[in-house]
Amino acid sequence: MFWGSTAEQEAVEGMLSSFQGTLPEDADLTVEPLYTPDDYDTKLNALIASNRMPDIAYINNPMAYRLAEQDRLLDLGPYFDDYPGIGERLPEAYNYWSETQTFGTPAALEIMCLFTNKKAFSEAGIELPPVTADGAWTWDAFVDAAYRLTVDQNGRRPDEDGFDTTQVARFGTLANMWSAAWYGLLLSNGVDVVDESGTTTQLNSPEAVEVLQNLVDLMHVHRVAPSPTQLGNNAPSTPSQLASDRLGMAIDGQWALLDISGADFEYGIGVLPSYGTPSTASMGGAIGISAETEHLDEALELYTYQSDPSVVSLFSSGLWMPVEEKYYTDDELVKVWIDNDAHPEEYRTAVVDYTVSSSKRYFAERMKNFEEIDKVIVPAMERIQTGEEDVQTVMDEVAGQLNDGMLQGFYPNPLV
Repeated sequence: MFWGSTAEQEAVEGMLSSFQGTLPEDADLTVEPLYTPDDYDTKLNALIASNRMPDIAYINNPMAYRLAEQDRLLDLGPYFDDYPGIGERLPEAYNYWSETQTFGTPAALEIMCLFTNKKAFSEAGIELPPVTADGAWTWDAFVDAAYRLTVDQNGRRPDEDGFDTTQVARFGTLANMWSAAWYGLLLSNGVDVVDESGTTTQLNSPEAVEVLQNLVDLMHVHRVAPSPTQLGNNAPSTPSQLASDRLGMAIDGQWALLDISGADFEYGIGVLPSYGTPSTASMGGAIGISAETEHLDEALELYTYQSDPSVVSLFSSGLWMPVEEKYYTDDELVKVWIDNDAHPEEYRTAVVDYTVSSSKRYFAERMKNFEEIDKVIVPAMERIQTGEEDVQTVMDEVAGQLNDGMLQGFYPNPLV
C-alpha cells in the first residue's frame, strides 16, 4: 500500500511487476499494488481495524511508531544479517521504537537543498551557490545574492530607489517557513528544536529566534522573497516558479528535482547557507512490514527490492535518494542513480556528499507526540511570517506550551 504522485504510482507498480518476475513459478503468489493517493491514513487505519493490514505499507511516522508499539509492525533487527539490503542502510535513517527494535527505514531518503535558476544568476552577474559543505555561503552572502536576483518590472532591485514591491518580476528566493526547511539552518546556528533530553524546547533561544527572524526579514525587510499576501492562496509550485524565471533560488526538498528536471530551463543545485556548521535535514516517510504477514520471506525480499536504485526508476528520475549506505560511498554505485540527465554535475558534492557529512534526521520523524507538537509549531510559523508579530514573543509562547508536558523526548536510535 502506498501513496504518491502518478509518476510514483507508475514507478512503484513497475517495480512490483518486476519483483513478481523474481518469485518462483510455483510460489502461487501475486503482489497486489494498492495505490492510495487520498485519505491514506484513514484507509490504512480501516484496513488495520479489520485485520487486513497490507503485508508492506508506506506509513506516516507517528502512526508507524504507534503500530510498532502495539506489535503490529515487524521488528527487522533480527533479519539484518540475512538481508544486507535492510541491515546496511544509513544509520540515521532507521526508525527504532525501543533500543533494540526497529521497523526499518523509509523506502527512500530526502534532504533539503538549494535549487537555482542558472539563467537568473547569469543575468545578475553573480556566482552560483557553493556546492560543497565546507564552502557554504554565510547567511549574509545568501541575502546579498537574493538582493541581486530580485528585480521589479523596471529592472530595479530592492536596495535601489523606486523599487516597486507591487510589480516584482523576479524574487531572489522564498522564505520557506516549513520546519523541515529551516531545521538545517537552526542546526547550523548551534541549536536544535529541543535539547538533548527532548523535553525542553530551544525554539525561543537567541540562536533560533535569529534564524526565524532572518527568514521573516527576507520578506518584510529585504523584500527579496514574496510575502504570504504576494504569493496568494494558489501560488505555483517552487519548480514552476524557478522554471518561469519568477524565482532565482529556493530551499526545497531534493524530491523537487523530479519536476525541475522535467521543466525546460537550466537549473542547478547547491548546499544551504550556514551560520557556522553546515547542516541540512534528512527525512523520509516510513515503510513497514506487517507483523502478521503470512509471507515473511517474500515480504523481506520485497522490502529490500523496492529500495534498490537499479530496479526502481524513481531514484534516477530525481524523486528519491537511496537508503543503503553503499550508494553514497561507492563511486560506481553512486553512478547507478545520479549518472543521468536529471542530476546536474554538481549533485555529487551538493547532495550525495552533503548528505553523508552534514545531514541530521528531521526532528519531526524522531520525536514522540509530534502530532500534538506540530499543532503548536505550524500556527506559530503562520503568525510570524506576516511580519506583524514579534518573533521572540511568539516563540516564548510556543516554549510555554511545549515545555508544559507536551515534549516527551525522542525515540531512540542506537546506531547514531
